[in-house]
Parts: sequence; structure tokens; C-alpha cells
Amino acid sequence: MATFLVTGGAGFIGSHLVEAALAEGHRVLVLDDLSSGSIENLSAVRTHPALEFLPESVTSKSILAEFVDRADVVFHLAATVGVFNIIESPVATIENNIGGTEAVLRMAAKKKKKVILTSTSEVYGKSHRIPFREDGDLVFGATSKSRWSYACSKVIDEFLALAYWREFGVPTVIVRLFNTIGPRQIGRYGMVVPRFLNQALAGQDLTVYGSGQQSRCFTYVSDVVRWLLLLSANDRAVGEILNLGNPEEITITGLARKIIEITGSSAGIEFIPYERAYELGFEDMERRVPDIEKIVACTSYSPQVTLDAALRHTRDWCLERQKQYAIA
Repeated sequence: MATFLVTGGAGFIGSHLVEAALAEGHRVLVLDDLSSGSIENLSAVRTHPALEFLPESVTSKSILAEFVDRADVVFHLAATVGVFNIIESPVATIENNIGGTEAVLRMAAKKKKKVILTSTSEVYGKSHRIPFREDGDLVFGATSKSRWSYACSKVIDEFLALAYWREFGVPTVIVRLFNTIGPRQIGRYGMVVPRFLNQALAGQDLTVYGSGQQSRCFTYVSDVVRWLLLLSANDRAVGEILNLGNPEEITITGLARKIIEITGSSAGIEFIPYERAYELGFEDMERRVPDIEKIVACTSYSPQVTLDAALRHTRDWCLERQKQYAIA
């Protein structure tokens, strides 16, 4: 069995990855400064003898160096995410994302440790070449639009990872995630599914930003985790960029209606202009659909959880969480 380092391991996706890795018998080291993650996310495995957790940032050089040295594979998930963070804290978003990735790659270069870097479908920007292929052009808006700063920071992360592979022989794999959803995801930073679920369960109108005709593809977290673990042992993926997503496409209005249905809510839908929800001149991606031919060929794994099932699983978690807080 291997030893994994998971940066951002107390976050939404990171905590699911930690649990799955431990279940497979791996040893797991976690670095997470808890700026957006929560120790509660690791409650089911917090006392596991094969888990070691430190509430530190990846920019803590001595700790990062020790953990990278002990790891066989580094999953770099730590990042500043969410549209509201991007708009409200653009400097921190850029510095944290690029600085954290550069620190991880620099440490990994010393002993050629494998790094799996999580990027984002945001990097495709305003491209209209649907579905998005990994070798497609990336199309961003003007630098005056802070909306694109997050995408650009992740593009620099990708360039860094590929540069460390080509120049220093660090085995890097880049995965572009397409709207991962599931238990433990919160709506605080603008994630649409937990926001809609919380509104519907509270009997509040679901707030759809923009026209609602923009579409997305949502991937259940267990499918993303399965791909990540398969890639950790797959040398064919080194030096490659791979889309991780479920191509099942739905408009945001359609998503709102589906969530109202599965929650049995009497809530309505309120449409809010982008300039009220975010900022003046905000630009959005109209469609975001992945081509997953490459990841399926590489891992022989396809998404197993449909959108309907993913939403039901997440709804059930939200209901259970509400009960826990009510008892507390």
C-alpha cells in the first residue's frame, strides 16, 4: 500500500478522497489550514491509525517538505475556490493558488514524487467548442473582469506542473474537475447545488443568477475520487491533462426545478441579474460540458452516479445535517 499526501484534505473533495484511500489500506497524510475545509469533514476517520493530520498551510515549508518526503503520491487539492471568494478576495485567490502549487511542485522535485494537481473546468473560459476537450483553446475575458482571475491562476498552476515535468522530471498529472457535488459541500462560496438545496429545504425561493439558461454538468464526488485513486497508480497519465466530469448536461433553471421536486418544496424560483448577485459586468460561461473520452480510456472507468441519484444523496446528507444541528 502507498502513502498519500492530500493537501486540502479536510475540504469537501479532499475528505472523501482521504476516506476512500484509508478504506483501501493506504496511509494518508493531510495538510489543511482549515480556511475553507473543516475538521468535521474527517470526523469518521479522525482517529484512524493510518491518518496523520496537521492544520497547516502548504506554504509551511518545513512541514510540507517532511510530508512530501514521506509520501509516494501527492494529491494537491488545496486552493481558494468559489465565485464569491474570487470577487471579494482576488489577491488571496491568485497568491494562494499559484504560491501553493509552486511550493508543492518545488518540494516534489527533490525526490521526483508524483503530483496529481486538481485544476478546473473554469480554465476553458468562454470557449464555444462543446464538449470541452483537453487540447482545446482556452478563451478568457478581459483582465478587468475579476471573474477570470481564478481560471487564470489555475492555468498558471497547469503550466507550472507541466514545466516541472518537462524540465525536472517531476511526474505530474493534471485533472480538470467539472462541478463536483455531494455530501459536505457547502454553499458559502457560491456553489449552486448546496445553495439550492438549503433554500428548498427552508421553503425559500431558489435564487437563479442570470437567465438560468446557462448549463452545467455535475459529477458525484465518489466518481471523482475513484478516478483520482486510479490515476495515482497509472503512469500512462503522467504529463497529461484529463477532464473529470459527468457529461449529463442541465440548465441551472432545470436544476432548480429538479431540486424543488426531490425536496418536495413549495418554493418558487427567483431570477437575479448577475450584477446584483456578483458585480457589474460579470461574465459567465454559457455551457460547460466535458469530453471524457481521455479519462475513460486511461482508467477504464466511467461515471457511475446519475445526476438524480447524486442530488438525492446530497439532499439526504443535508437533511441529516439539519437534524444534527437541531439536536445540538
